[in-house]
Amino acid sequence: MRELSAPRGVAIVCMVLPLALGACGRGAASGQQGAPPPPPVAVANPIAQDVVDWDSFVGRFEASKSVEVRARVGGYVQAVNFRDGQYVNQGQLLFTLDPRPAQAQLDFARAQLALAKADYERAEKLVKETAISQQEFDAAKAAFTQAEATAQARELDLEFTKVTAPMSGMVSDRRADPGNLVSGGSAQATVLTTIVATNPIYLTFDASEAQLLKYQRQARSGKAAPVKVRLQDETDYKWQGRLDFADNAVDASSGAVRLRAAIDNKQNFIRPGMFGNALVVGSPTYKALMVPDQAIVTQGAAKMALVVAADGVVTPRPVELGPLDGSLRVVRSGLQPSDLVVISGVQRAQPGQKVTPQKVQIKQEAAPTETARGLAAPSAMASAPPASK
Repeated sequence: MRELSAPRGVAIVCMVLPLALGACGRGAASGQQGAPPPPPVAVANPIAQDVVDWDSFVGRFEASKSVEVRARVGGYVQAVNFRDGQYVNQGQLLFTLDPRPAQAQLDFARAQLALAKADYERAEKLVKETAISQQEFDAAKAAFTQAEATAQARELDLEFTKVTAPMSGMVSDRRADPGNLVSGGSAQATVLTTIVATNPIYLTFDASEAQLLKYQRQARSGKAAPVKVRLQDETDYKWQGRLDFADNAVDASSGAVRLRAAIDNKQNFIRPGMFGNALVVGSPTYKALMVPDQAIVTQGAAKMALVVAADGVVTPRPVELGPLDGSLRVVRSGLQPSDLVVISGVQRAQPGQKVTPQKVQIKQEAAPTETARGLAAPSAMASAPPASK
């Protein structure tokens, strides 16, 4: 029994020894490879750019002038002298009414005027000879004056059978065709068509009391706030204008006030009733540091930028943000022009850990969208060198 036990112990030692040697070999191999290198991230200096803060609104376009075309006298429509929807000039002939009734009344009034004039001239001679009384002379004079006024009124009636455009603008469709009897000369007169002036065209929208105060203070310099507008199917703000009106009172229930911007519309492309997205200048031009919006991380209610030190260690830096300018975010405070900010690979940059920084240059990549509340100043470039240069 003892002889069997010795070989059995030897066998166990022989089995354990290779396992231990194998474990030692793996440990040595692991020690030769070492720790993994710090993860690579893209870093860049913030860029300095001239920026203007813009306030965003949605408004509706209105005609700068609008008029309902009515006849000043009644009658039958004889002719329509325009095409529906065309641009007409002030004084252009739009409708012609049958002039014959007005012409007949004018002829009768002129005959009455001739008779009254003859009676007045005869009375003027007789009163000098005391052949008639002063009262009779005054009656003849009054009759002549009345006949003269009646003839002038009938001349106007004949003139009013030609309905002309009271102003220049886009005309609507005709509301009466030739042969229709229309009324005229009162507020209940038939509306024949409408004309709207659309250059400039107005964009009206509601603003807060704080915004109104800001615009009023800016207007003290004597310059109205510039406005940029885009239409519903557009991606850029290509229509230009300026604020030209603020309502005389702030709505007590909502705290809002109606503002109006006059927009250049030389081709009459924009029509009243359309909607427009407007950006109104909310600040003077100022120099700002900017980083890509994706470089900003959120920690609770705080906004952070990840800054890489000279030794490669990542440090979170609290920042105060401004408006979005395309793909770049304005940083009002918290960064310096010489800081290296992580702009790509943010998920690999852990605070307090080292990274392998790969320096790149920040570029503006996109134009402002309808959600933008900040735009580069007109003189700013699409891309700019780092602020530290």
